Amino acid sequence: MSERAAPFYCPYCGDEDLRPSEQGHGAWECAACNRAFQLKFLGLLARGLQPNDAGGDEI
Repeated sequence: MSERAAPFYCPYCGDEDLRPSEQGHGAWECAACNRAFQLKFLGLLARGLQPNDAGGDEI
């Protein structure tokens, strides 16, 4: 099995200075804004992707 993908930027400040956290699997620390966050894959949606007939993004 391959290694998990790492986030490219902080979801709070957008900086790229991220380091793995000691808090556990999927936990990351941002050195720029001093925040810690965790990423977790919840699963696939049963309905899949639904086409948007309006032509724009749903809000």
